[in-house]
Amino acid sequence: MKKFLFLFLIFGCSSKPTFETEIDNIFSYLAGDNPGGAVLILKGDSIVFSHAYGLADINSKERITTKTLFNTGSISKTFVAYVILDLANEGKLSLNDSLAKYFPDFKNPELARKVRIHHLLTHTSGLPDNRRVHLDSVFLLSAKDEENFNPIKLNDSLEFEPGARYEYSNPAFNGLALIIEKVTGNKWQQEVETRIFKPAGMATSTITDGPHPASGVSHAYLKTASGYVEKDYGEEPTFAAAGNGGVWSSVEELAKYEAALRKHQILSEEIITTSYTVRTYPNWQDSTPPFIGASWFIGQTDDGYKMIYHTGTQGGFYGDFVTVPEKNITYLMLCNIPTPQEEKRAAVLSILKKYNWLD
Repeated sequence: MKKFLFLFLIFGCSSKPTFETEIDNIFSYLAGDNPGGAVLILKGDSIVFSHAYGLADINSKERITTKTLFNTGSISKTFVAYVILDLANEGKLSLNDSLAKYFPDFKNPELARKVRIHHLLTHTSGLPDNRRVHLDSVFLLSAKDEENFNPIKLNDSLEFEPGARYEYSNPAFNGLALIIEKVTGNKWQQEVETRIFKPAGMATSTITDGPHPASGVSHAYLKTASGYVEKDYGEEPTFAAAGNGGVWSSVEELAKYEAALRKHQILSEEIITTSYTVRTYPNWQDSTPPFIGASWFIGQTDDGYKMIYHTGTQGGFYGDFVTVPEKNITYLMLCNIPTPQEEKRAAVLSILKKYNWLD
């Protein structure tokens, strides 16, 4: 009887769920000798959950850690947006500048005069994504920002008037990257490194510039009936177009990015506030109200707290960057295999709520 009681105390009590075990259970399917991911949750400046799962490279069997670099996909757009906002703050450009100022070679100059920089930042330009009409998938495997934006300049009409509604646009951020280069005379990747990576302490983060980094990063995969196939640079069209998805980082360094933004260490409070504030337009015609700041999506948790977020998807890379300012919570996920971002986010936020958002 005493032996049974001892075993119950050891094994029975240890099975009681905790915050860590409940979060871990959400991502347990990523564990093992297969592609996986890394997850980190911040409460203020404290890491309250940090775990890595699976393999960064199925050939070398290198395991993922919280320092592993993943392609962040469209989370990259927030970096491009912040450089644009910083240049505007310095008076080197205006968010109301038209595309005609930077791209005088638009086929339809009137169209270029209508579209403003802020329309690109908020996915409200109305510019059709016509790349595949002019460029085949083989060309797009190595096409960089300029090659991806050139077909956009051939449009002779808009899908809707700028500011009238939302339509997600990757080429918009290829165009913004090119504007950074025209204004500064430097590669836009260099401007991100100087203005954000270095002051935020993101020492290993990097940006695609042609071929993706040759070493030191994870590879992405898709699962097929015959096993895992690689799906990143060289397999995924437009992967080389870095303005819309070229930043490589780890969950640890994205946490540094978030901390630097929150403390206004790399950009002014005014810039951060602008980026987190929904941009409204007087000619808005969409049935859904505006919900984008400067690239960031602005929403609410199911209990009404403001939520600032951006997902990232490119090839087999999937990510999610979520901040709930009122609760001082940031949730970061980077994976090298397709992952349902919204589903996992909802599960994580539900557990955070269960634990009173860790008080």
